[in-house]
Amino acid sequence: MRDVSIIGIGQTPVGEHWDKSLRELGFRALHAAMKDAGVERIDALYVGNMLSGELTAQEHLGALIADFAGLRGIEAIKVEAACGSGAAALRVGYMAVAGGLHDFVACIGVEKMTDQQSGTVTSALATAADADYEALQGLSFVSINALLMRRYMHEYGYKKEDFANFAITAHANAMNNPYAMFHSPITARQFAEAKPIADPINLLDSSPIADGAACVIL
Repeated sequence: MRDVSIIGIGQTPVGEHWDKSLRELGFRALHAAMKDAGVERIDALYVGNMLSGELTAQEHLGALIADFAGLRGIEAIKVEAACGSGAAALRVGYMAVAGGLHDFVACIGVEKMTDQQSGTVTSALATAADADYEALQGLSFVSINALLMRRYMHEYGYKKEDFANFAITAHANAMNNPYAMFHSPITARQFAEAKPIADPINLLDSSPIADGAACVIL
């Protein structure tokens, strides 16, 4: 096994990109990462994505983005692992370089979710749950997480307010990240008074629907 290094990174802002397609978001992150790495050619492209087929009617993202970037003829694969798709693409890229199959690879995580209404996105996200025993019973991912959180609170004696620091810290970190979707701090009181989504989960526990892409060159 060879040592593997990240030699370049690129990303787009996370937000509502009405004027940019899925392929363009992926390309922008890829182009920035290749420029940062100082490479003009890569051996393979691994694209982590969960929802392109459901929300944009587009699969086969590896070949789509490689073609759009002028990287025809390279190995190009889409990797899907629900919300861990970007990390899964990175793992595939790591194995390719560590194993000596390729010398330079790009790993992209990209999603475009804001072109659809929230109900459509919720249904698409539910396809990562168990279709027979969860989704068919009407469970969304928010409600599944609410059940898990309620059980955790019961088992370990925590109260809802004990979870405030997760959201407070995330918003504090976003203040220093120009690519973050929200740039406003929150307080424990704001967390406690946030709109309920699926008890005990509220709005400030929940990740937003957004578009964006990030890429690393290995």
